[in-house]
Amino acid sequence: MTTHYTDDTDAGKTYRVPAMKFPAKISLVCLVAGLFVCPALHAQREKLPPEDRDFVEKNWPEAKKTQTGIRYIILREGQGDTPKPGDKVAVLYVGRLLQGKIFDQTEDKEHPFVFRVRREMVIEGWDQILQLMKKGEKRLVIIPPELAYGTRGQPPKIPRNSTLVFEIELLEFKKE
Repeated sequence: MTTHYTDDTDAGKTYRVPAMKFPAKISLVCLVAGLFVCPALHAQREKLPPEDRDFVEKNWPEAKKTQTGIRYIILREGQGDTPKPGDKVAVLYVGRLLQGKIFDQTEDKEHPFVFRVRREMVIEGWDQILQLMKKGEKRLVIIPPELAYGTRGQPPKIPRNSTLVFEIELLEFKKE
């Protein structure tokens, strides 16, 4: 490749710039591809603190993981469609700290917990997992701190940076 420079110091001089060699081209392609792949890999990073991850993997080795780091086990399959943002859902649940202490629950089918999905009425982990559940489905759900109450916790029941474990049953959902 030849380049002509036209500034005052190099007027009329010609310089040879070596062509890019094959390994350099591969490196450049890999670098550019990495820029597109890294965000996808970043979204799948581990969100459980290391000691919590070890506990979860030991106690629930069959748990599947979503792209955002929520782990779950389907305890009972559901039927039909899944809730969409804005749908009103009715659920039964038991919320526990990772070591098993119950901090909240609603288990009465006559008085379920009712809220709208994706309306900032519950923790982010719930909004995400409920959109994957079908009517009648029951799951064990393990939510990392950043998708639960994070660094603030919810004193005195939920300490800061707590991984939470829920059994959630989706009784029904509807648009209203």
